[in-house]
Amino acid sequence: MPQIHEKIHELTVGQLSARSGAAVSALHFYESKGLISSRRTSGNQRRYSRDTLRRVAFVRAAQRVGIPLATIRDALAELPEERTPTHEDWARLSETWRSELDERIKQLNRLRDHLTDCIGCGCLSLDTCVLSNPDDRIGERLTGSRLLAEQGGDRKRGR
Repeated sequence: MPQIHEKIHELTVGQLSARSGAAVSALHFYESKGLISSRRTSGNQRRYSRDTLRRVAFVRAAQRVGIPLATIRDALAELPEERTPTHEDWARLSETWRSELDERIKQLNRLRDHLTDCIGCGCLSLDTCVLSNPDDRIGERLTGSRLLAEQGGDRKRGR
């Protein structure tokens, strides 16, 4: 892992990329989304403060557990003066994200457990299909093949 001399307080995008393991394009993307920031030199080159390494590590760790970037950005924005997240910040934020992650895990487990029940063709088993018709919501209104015709347009629109 490339070392950065402790007297260097600002990093180029290449140095930040090499040290953080994030691609330069990812760093530019993070910056465009307000997750990290840089200043520009007189030659219009990006310079990142050294503490950006910790912010990038924070973002990447949160992403690995499935936290959306918008949620990460909001969490970072709540830090006083947009300071670098600390261990305590991570502990507090990860606790608030825990219930969201637990719910996602529950949903994924439910989908996995019922995947063998689904043949994925839109058959007449939609009354029990947890993928297309969770909790048989549609079964209260319609039954049979008419359901497929009505749902065809909804499915295309992501409903």
